[in-house]
Formats: sequence, structure tokens, C-alpha cells
Amino acid sequence: MAELAIRTTSLTRRFGALVAVDSINLSVESGQFFGFLGPNGAGKSTTIKMLTGLLAPTSGSMEVLGLDFASRSLDIKRQIGVVPEGMGLFERLTGAEYLDFVGRMYGLDRATTRQRTAELLDFMQLADRPKALVADYSHGMQKKLALAAAVIHRPKVLFLDEPFEGVDALAAGALKQLLGRMIENGATIFLTSHVLEIVERLCSHVAIIHKGRLVAQGSLAELRAGVAAGGDAGPMTLEQIFLSIVGREGSAQPNPEELSWLA
Repeated sequence: MAELAIRTTSLTRRFGALVAVDSINLSVESGQFFGFLGPNGAGKSTTIKMLTGLLAPTSGSMEVLGLDFASRSLDIKRQIGVVPEGMGLFERLTGAEYLDFVGRMYGLDRATTRQRTAELLDFMQLADRPKALVADYSHGMQKKLALAAAVIHRPKVLFLDEPFEGVDALAAGALKQLLGRMIENGATIFLTSHVLEIVERLCSHVAIIHKGRLVAQGSLAELRAGVAAGGDAGPMTLEQIFLSIVGREGSAQPNPEELSWLA
């Protein structure tokens, strides 16, 4: 069996009476580009927050790179990169100052940090405004800076929460090139996105969470086979697979005919 980069066992997170993540068992092999999908409010961001140490689980366990998060969290955090839902950038710094700060926090020497900062800013097409503060960046520019900060230390596992949200086609192309390069070099990427066409193009394996529960997990071929066994025939896109599985779990698609006054 291939080495696992991420493994969860009965991972659960409650907020009072609400069970946001309900006893999920994830297995992500090293080197996989893994898509983590679900409707709004399904538990995707909560799961990523737990896997990156931003939120403690109520119960269950997590391993990243074979290390138990409960006892080796600092060792894990040194080896992962994260682009969280809210990005959390320091907006009163320039892009170069921010990347320099992040690189030094990860223990890179000054020369390496400066070299990687210059290369990343150039690749992300952020080098032409060296004195601009992060606060003055557009949303897409901030996304690119957040990804640059997440990879500056060459993480072994990269967690991305909606990295393509609000990003134009040119920026998205640059991000996809960078992520593909990381996969080629052996990194593992754990991605959430509502843009299913991008997930289908990039990811080799997918898991679907719905109402806090893991309802599907496997390669795209395995998910297609599972849906076909349930009665759907013919080649299916990831969007069709997703809608079939989530619909099977009791979520009806909205009917626009109910809004008769729009006709």
C-alpha cells in the first residue's frame, strides 16, 4: 500500500449541538492531487482547519506525513503549506516584505528567502508593483500572494481552500502551472473548490462530504463506476457524479419552475 500523506480516523467536530464534521475517515496517498468537495456548509473548511491545526477536533485523530497531530503538530506545520479560506495576509506590508517574513518564519536563511521571494513574485506577476501594500492588492493578487507564501518553504503537503475563487483566467492558469509543478516534484495537494471543471482536470482522487459525513471517496473512475452501479449510465462529468451522489443523500436540486413569477 502506498504511503499516506493524510489519514483521519473518526474525525469529528461539534459546535454545540451542531455536528459540522461527523466521524470522517480520509485517506490521501503521498503525491496525490486530492479534491475535497461538498455543498456549502458541508464541512469542507472545518475539515481543512482541523487538518492544518487551526481548529481542534472534538474527537477522532489525524495523521499528516505519518505524524500524529495531537503530539507532533509543530513538526507537521513546518512541512505543510496552507491557503485558508480567509487568507489572513498582513496587509500593511508589501508583497516582498510579507514573503520575506513568511520565509524567515519557516527558518529559511536570508539569501534563500530573498531569491525565492523574487522568483515567486515574478512568476505570480506581482513584481511590477514593488512598493504596493498588500491592502492595495486586488482579490486575485492577494490569492496569488497567499499561494506564494504557502509554497515558499517547499511544503510536502499543500492545503488549499477555494484557491480559484475570485481569480481571473490568467491568474488561474499561473496557479494551475505552479500546482502541477509541485505534483511533478512529489508534493501532495489537498484542494477544496466549487469549480468542479477545475477539480476534474487537476485531481486524480476525490472525496465528497455532505452534511458533515463522508459520502464518497476514490479515484474519478471509481466514483463513476459507483454511480453507474446505482443506475446511471454513460460517461459522466464530475459535476454529474457530484449531483448524483449528493442527490442520493437526500438533497433535492432547486426547481426554477417554482418561481413562476419570473416567467
